[in-house]
Amino acid sequence: MSRARAIRLGVTGGIGSGKSTVCGLLAKKGIPLIDADAISRACTAPGGAALPAIAQAFGEAVFEAPGLLNRDAMRTLVFDDAQARAQLQALLHPLIAAEIELQAAQAQASSPPCIAFDIPLLVESKRWRPVLDRVLVIDCQAQTQIDRVMQRSGLTPQGVQKIMAAQSSRAARLQCADFVLFNESVTIDEIDQRLRAIFPFLEISSRHWKNSA
Repeated sequence: MSRARAIRLGVTGGIGSGKSTVCGLLAKKGIPLIDADAISRACTAPGGAALPAIAQAFGEAVFEAPGLLNRDAMRTLVFDDAQARAQLQALLHPLIAAEIELQAAQAQASSPPCIAFDIPLLVESKRWRPVLDRVLVIDCQAQTQIDRVMQRSGLTPQGVQKIMAAQSSRAARLQCADFVLFNESVTIDEIDQRLRAIFPFLEISSRHWKNSA
């Protein structure tokens, strides 16, 4: 008898929304988590699969040394230049998608009821939505995003707003959502309760919801 395919839950949200916190809680509760950002970092780490194409497309100006990407220089370039951002995404997305599918197949082998896909650019890219069953958007007020990112990174309000402007709008994310978790002035326990409320709609029973370590 073939195993039932796990429900594929995409999780997304703007910078500072608290998406990483929610995904971390899902992972602690036993839901396999595939992290697109971590895969992207691996692709651009020393020896990463994307480095030759990045060097060819952008030159040595975005490298600290041969084979060592200058992430600050690359980040500044793509947030200031929409064409450069699209070019980088065109290089990275096929590599990321292939690794996501590999990890999804590995996770499916253990027959979980659900696999969570942490994808920051889920709304921006047309690649992801067709391969997901449901989308959970982590949402909060724009000013909350700015305050959180400033606190953790030391960026100026203008710097955070530039990053937010390069992402999809809040309205576009909400339009894409099957479920919305409003992460504004809530505790971890309250987030836990809101996730529990979503799970029956994903046909995931409480027996799959492990206690936190």
